[in-house]
This record gives sequence, structure tokens and C-alpha cells, in this order.
Amino acid sequence: WPCSRHAIEGLDAMKRNTTIAAVAAGLVLAGLVAWAFAPRPTEVETATVTRGHFESSIDDDAKTRLRDRYVVSAPLAGRLERLALREGDAVAAGAVVATLSAALPPLLDERTRRELELRLAAAQANVQRADARIGRARVAQEQALHDQLRSEELAGSGFISKTKLDSDRLAVLGARQELATAVEERHVAGHEAEQARVALLSVTRPDAAAGHRAVEVRSPVAGRVVRVLQASEAAVALGAPLVELGDMGRLEVVAELLTSDAVQARPGARVRIHGWGGEGELEGVVRRVEPGAFTKVSALGVEEQRVRVVIDLVSPAERWRALGDGFRVGVRIVARAADDVVKAPASAVFPLPAGGMGTFVVDGGRARLVPVQVEARNGHEVWLREGPKPGEAVVVYPASAIADGVRVKVRRVEAGS
Repeated sequence: WPCSRHAIEGLDAMKRNTTIAAVAAGLVLAGLVAWAFAPRPTEVETATVTRGHFESSIDDDAKTRLRDRYVVSAPLAGRLERLALREGDAVAAGAVVATLSAALPPLLDERTRRELELRLAAAQANVQRADARIGRARVAQEQALHDQLRSEELAGSGFISKTKLDSDRLAVLGARQELATAVEERHVAGHEAEQARVALLSVTRPDAAAGHRAVEVRSPVAGRVVRVLQASEAAVALGAPLVELGDMGRLEVVAELLTSDAVQARPGARVRIHGWGGEGELEGVVRRVEPGAFTKVSALGVEEQRVRVVIDLVSPAERWRALGDGFRVGVRIVARAADDVVKAPASAVFPLPAGGMGTFVVDGGRARLVPVQVEARNGHEVWLREGPKPGEAVVVYPASAIADGVRVKVRRVEAGS
């Protein structure tokens, strides 16, 4: 009997242990199932909201061109001797580029005399117009210098940004180039007036025009031969084009922008010129936005309205001396710039279904939706008026699974730029 009682107690203990083990195994299995089906934190990439300089720009392709072209034409009808000049040859100001043997008719008709007189009058009017342009250019240069001095004083006191000071300095450089161009045009106008006077004198008073039988046509400017329009010896008419000249040290850049972009490119705006074949970027400034647009068909066959924007090169000429007429370059026109602003990556800001813009801020391991107010944006960052503070981490390229309050796990943290 005692043995039977001990056996029964052993069986009862074994059953209790088995029950406890089964319950424990069930709890562990339930925990494993719950853990397996529990939602996991979504992996995200983040970037840090920063404070600094912001620029929005207009990027497009452009071409260089001679700022001033000079077509030397025949001042009178005659026989042209063969030209020795070729494309690319250097020509000094006042150098002989062509020689004409005057072919005077026995009787000078009234029409020819009147044409020569009108040509001389037009040349003299161009001289007066060039003088007026020089005066305007000098006034503009004085105004630009005054603005620069005032900006330097205000910048020293911290009242204006460095961007405004740089713009005023570039405006001074542009004004100086404009004055130099005006002076050059005055020289050309005076040369053309002298040529017209000699031509009229050679046909109206041949006895008073020394050497009228061999009229020398001289270059109005120093530069290089761009094109030889009449190389062979031939009889040419009055005003026939002979040689096209240009100063390769006075290039400008012309960009054909969409009209929606051209309204943001204002005269005086800074320009960075890249892809020109040399090292680094060249500096430029917008001189003029043409008032009229034109239709251009894109490579995809779409009609576009475009506007020509003329840009002056302000970098030292020694850097871009290898550039020539018609070279392709890339331009980045600064449409808006500001210092000490809050910036975030453009990939972190997205439109909200209810309107407006928003971003996800990582807070305590969860994504928190924060509405933002965007002041401006460029290709890689946005300027925030309202939203996250500098130093906060925002989710870049948020997936559709990200929502307000969702648990997230940061895969990699990158500096926002």
C-alpha cells in the first residue's frame, strides 16, 4: 500500500510538470507568433535641416558671340585688288584691309552725288549718336560706382547681404564694359564718317582728293578677321561688304530662355558659366533681356516661346582667351539669392492631399508630419519660411508606407545640401 501511494504521487507530479511545460511552450509559441506578425519599424533615409546661403537659378545652354561686328564695305564703286587677309588674321586699328581703284564715270550723275552726300550725313549723325551714348554710359558708370560705395558701407555695418554687394560690384564691371563699348563705337563712327567724306570728295573733286585713284580702306578697330566676304580681285559697287572684323577679347554670351524663365532673369543678375571647356566656372552678369520673344521648335517637336538674354563676361579675359565666336557653353543665372535661411532637401518636401506642402520629421523613433511653407526652391534644396528647425532630421524620399506616427528606423543620416 505505501508503494502504491508513492507511485500515484509521482504520476500526479509528472502530469503537473507536463501541463506546466505545455503551457509554457504555448506561451512561447504565442509570443513568437505575435513577434513575427508585429509591425516592424520602416527603414528611412534622413537629412538634416540646415541654415545657410540659398540660391535659385535658371540653367540652360547658350552660345558665345562677338559683342560688336564690323563689316568693312567699299566706300565707292571701283575695282578691288585681291585681299591678302584670311580668317583669323590679326588686324590693327587703322591698318589697310583693302585697296580700291576708283572707276569714275565721265560725268557724275545727280543720283550718285546725292547718295554719297546722304551717306556722309548719316555717318556724321552716327558720330553724334555715339557721343550721346558715351555720355549715358558715363552717367550709368557713376551711378553704379555710387551704389557700390553705398553697399560697401552698409555691408560693413551688416545691413545688407554679401549677395547684394557682389551684385553691385558686378554692375560696376558691366557699366565699365558698356562705356568701353560706347567709346569703341564712337571711334568706328568717326572712321566711317571719314571714309564717307573721302568717297564723296574723290568723285566730286578728284583733283582735290590725293591718291583718289587708289583708295585705301582701313580697319576701324583692332581685332581679327572673322570672314572675308570678297577675297578675289573684282569690280565692286558702292557699299559692297569686303571684310568682317571683330575683337575676340570682347565676347558676350547669348542664352535663349523660355519666357517663363526669362521673367526671372533681371539685368544685373549674376551668372555662372560652365561647360565652356576650361577649368572652373566663369563669372558673368546679365546685361539685357530682349523685349520680344520668338517661336522655336524643340528637339521633341514642341513649339516654345523663347527670349534672348545677353550676358557679359566679367571674368579676366586671360581665362577665356581660347573661346571664340559661336562656342557652346552652359549658363546658370541666379534668379534669387539669400543668406542665413533655413534649408531642407527638395526630396524631403511633398504636397499634402489637403493642399500645401509638408515633410516628415523623425521624433523619438516615429515619423511626425509637419506642414511647411516654401519660400523658394532649386534643383536640390528648398528655402523654408515655416516648418522644421535647423538640426532636425527629415525623411528624404518618403515611401507610401510612411504616415504620421509610424515607427521608423534611420538607415543612414546624410547632411542636407
